Amino acid sequence: MANSASYPGPSSDYPVIANFDSAHLTIGAGVAIFHLATARVVVCYHSTERYWFLPKGRRDAGEATNTGAEREGFEESGYRNRLLPIPLRHRQPQAHNASTLSSPFVTEPVWTQLKPVSRATQYLLFWYVAETLPPDLDASLTQQTVVENGAYQVPPPFPPETTVKQRLAGEEDGYEPLRHQNTGVNEEEQLYESYLLPLDEAVKKLRGTIMADVVVRGWEAVRARKAMEET
Repeated sequence: MANSASYPGPSSDYPVIANFDSAHLTIGAGVAIFHLATARVVVCYHSTERYWFLPKGRRDAGEATNTGAEREGFEESGYRNRLLPIPLRHRQPQAHNASTLSSPFVTEPVWTQLKPVSRATQYLLFWYVAETLPPDLDASLTQQTVVENGAYQVPPPFPPETTVKQRLAGEEDGYEPLRHQNTGVNEEEQLYESYLLPLDEAVKKLRGTIMADVVVRGWEAVRARKAMEET
């Protein structure tokens, strides 16, 4: 797969000053959901408007943005997922007086977009990197969903002491992540199809959008994390 050095991806825009009150701002999040064992990523397809996209959507009121990203990823694609901590250049400070050494891996957005919804309303969209869930965790959350009458179940975070290699040891060879059916919450989302695609194919289908670069940078970060853990 092309890396960010060879792939003609987008560059960051210049900083801007803009102000929006709560009635004119929508905050959302999206995810590139990787199946780490097979180097594939979840891509959605709008069955009537015929375009490809990564799952994304508005976070619920009072919901953490990262949790909203995982939930929207599940609702729009059918794949349960959780954010994957990755090595990433960012500008967020470390926690003050942290009791343990800071991890080199974070779950910060890899891209942030400002998109107009209308002449008066702004959309602030954060893009994250995630992984499909281990089979036992997926099954456990699915059972809990049944117990709680269909309520979405927030997955536990990626275990901080677990390496990617250790994580993948929990999957049998040939395991195929489960795509849950009828997870869309409205008529529009019921029109979405989703597929686990090889990375190059996904990037081609998303070419010309920030989403393609989310996939490229996300997988580069996954590879970088694995290399760091092996040294």
